[in-house]
Amino acid sequence: MHELAVAQALVEQVDAVIDQHHASSATSIRVRIGPLAGVVPELLATAFPLAAVGSRMEYAELEFTHAPIQVHCQTCGAETEAAMNRLLCGACGDWHTQVISGDELLLESVELVMDPPHPSHLALPPQNV
Repeated sequence: MHELAVAQALVEQVDAVIDQHHASSATSIRVRIGPLAGVVPELLATAFPLAAVGSRMEYAELEFTHAPIQVHCQTCGAETEAAMNRLLCGACGDWHTQVISGDELLLESVELVMDPPHPSHLALPPQNV
């Protein structure tokens, strides 16, 4: 199952975000998936809880946003939306196009639970009287 490997990589990436921001856990994770990314969102949603067991995002909600397929026409220069199996220019109909979006798999956002400051961090430094 390819999506399990993607879910494991997602757990590693979110774990790094948690460390970077000195948080304790993640409560919500949003991933942007294009139709050409080669990942089925429903399968990723099933695989994620397995990959996240015992991690700091074990109870996080996984959300998806969908990226449209957009192409750049090499003939007329237009940037238009295209269909999954029909990557034609929407302006002139030419097939000489380059995909500019729709193939991404991106970690879009993570909602974190921040650790409360440790009492020793709240103490004032000693002052001369």
